[in-house]
Amino acid sequence: MSAGTYTPRPGAAPLPRMIAAQTALETRMLLRNGEQLLLTVIIPTLLLVLFSAVDIVDTGSGASVDFLAPGILALAVMSTAFTGQAIATGFERRYGVLKRLGASPLPRWALMTAKTLSVLVTEVLQIVLLAAIALALGWSPQGGPLSVLLLLVLGTAAFSGLGLLMAGTLKAEATLAAANLVFLLLLVGGGVIVPLDKFPDAVQSVLGLLPVSALSEGLRDVLQHGASMPWAEAGILAVWSVLGLGAAARFFRWE
Repeated sequence: MSAGTYTPRPGAAPLPRMIAAQTALETRMLLRNGEQLLLTVIIPTLLLVLFSAVDIVDTGSGASVDFLAPGILALAVMSTAFTGQAIATGFERRYGVLKRLGASPLPRWALMTAKTLSVLVTEVLQIVLLAAIALALGWSPQGGPLSVLLLLVLGTAAFSGLGLLMAGTLKAEATLAAANLVFLLLLVGGGVIVPLDKFPDAVQSVLGLLPVSALSEGLRDVLQHGASMPWAEAGILAVWSVLGLGAAARFFRWE
């Protein structure tokens, strides 16, 4: 046995390993939180089943589930990337968790990367579950998967930036109230369940610029109408992504 067999090797782990470990931790914490599960899984599932089975809202010609499924997928992205992430990060900031993690060998940008990756992992689980339920309800998706993937990535970036901006600038209690309020308002007025053409013309033009409206309408163009790529909606999401992530990087406070 050589003298150096048990020689300690102090120092940080390789950066990819640190990010992977933090991503796994963030994902477990997200999935163990009852409030997060309510927002990310239970509410979208109940809305999909209820409004597909009961003719409450006029969704136009065709099966209701064909209109609702893309909107519910957009809602799932918003609930995870914006509402859930804003609330969780806001309370981590309040309790000093972010401050301590910021002093660890894990760079701050890598911590935010791990949070974003955990959001993506959660979204994959959401989309698989909601798609399976929608298919069981008679959903007939159209279009190509690459267009759907691009829209989902842009939507995730947009909502993540806005969620981190809120969590990094407001107090935790204010973030909790504001994030839930925005969730409810966008659920009603974001084209998720109620078609945008049901609103007055002057309001439609404003609502169409919201990220959840762009995501739900873009997914609907592809999955319901078979469009190749809704560039207008993708452009709106890209603008929100740049503005949200840029503002979060500029104004986020760790303490």
